[in-house]
Parts: sequence; structure tokens; C-alpha cells
Amino acid sequence: MADWNRGHGSVEDLLDAENKRLADNLATKVSRLKSLAYDIDREADDQNEYLDGMDSNFLSATGLLSGSVKRFSTMVRSGRDNRRILCYVSIGLVVVFFLLYYMVSRIQR
Repeated sequence: MADWNRGHGSVEDLLDAENKRLADNLATKVSRLKSLAYDIDREADDQNEYLDGMDSNFLSATGLLSGSVKRFSTMVRSGRDNRRILCYVSIGLVVVFFLLYYMVSRIQR
């Protein structure tokens, strides 16, 4: 009978060792998942800050563009002299654009 109790005790020891190994393995996996969750949370916060910054940039750009459109509309509605100046400025901007495009394309070669 003593052999059977010793054998039974060794089985319990083996099961206990297996349970400890599995518990350690589970603790490692939980720790890794906790670290991943923390990284995801930090990344989400960073992305939210970035999007908030973009929102304010778009609002300022919208204000700038709406002011420019109002001034442009006022200039178009005004007299004939302003239309002539507007035409010269538009042609000048197109010419400057093509000159810059040509210079950049020459530099890249």
C-alpha cells in the first residue's frame, strides 16, 4: 500500500508541476496581451492628437481660402481696370508656374 501512496503522490507532484508550468505560461501570455493593449491605447491617443491637429489646420485653411475667394469675387465684380489687372496677374501666375515646372524638371534630370 505504501508504494501505491507514493505513486499517487508522485502523480500529484507531476500534475502540480504541470499546473505551475501552464500557469506561468498563461501569466506570460497575459503580460504580453497587457503590453499590446497598452501599445494600442498609446497609438490611438497619438492618432487622435494628430487628427485634432489636422482638423485645426483644415479650419485655418478654410478661413484663408474663403477670405481669398471673397476678395477675388470683389475684384471680379469691380470695374474694367481691375479686370485687366486680374487678367495680367492670372497670366503671370500661369507663366511662373510653367517656369518653375520647367526648372524643377531640369534639376531632376
